Amino acid sequence: MQLRLTSTVLAAPDAHELAAFYRRLLGWNTVEEEDGWVRLAPADGDVGIAFSTDADFVRPVWPATGDGQRRTQHLDIQVDDLAAAEAHARSCGAVPAEYQPNEGVRVHFDPAGHPFCLWVAH
Repeated sequence: MQLRLTSTVLAAPDAHELAAFYRRLLGWNTVEEEDGWVRLAPADGDVGIAFSTDADFVRPVWPATGDGQRRTQHLDIQVDDLAAAEAHARSCGAVPAEYQPNEGVRVHFDPAGHPFCLWVAH
């Protein structure tokens, strides 16, 4: 038996809208698309990200508080130039989080409110 992880799935009010954001951000290709479902992957065929429409989606709260939908996962995106990556993310529609945990990581929110971290390896 062989098991192969093909993607992580993020729910959103509109899968196609969120996929368009990540397509711009990461420069990945659409490899699968149907009503309410999109999967993106890098050109090298590595593991991708999928998006599913969920009419009852609730934006996660970050950092977590006692109320609201808590973040259950986030994406870590390694970059070589943090300032340039932040500018690119904002030009794609990302919003920087008010709270930033440290200097080497910048937390942003995608259009559906999922947090993701841009970080530079040391």
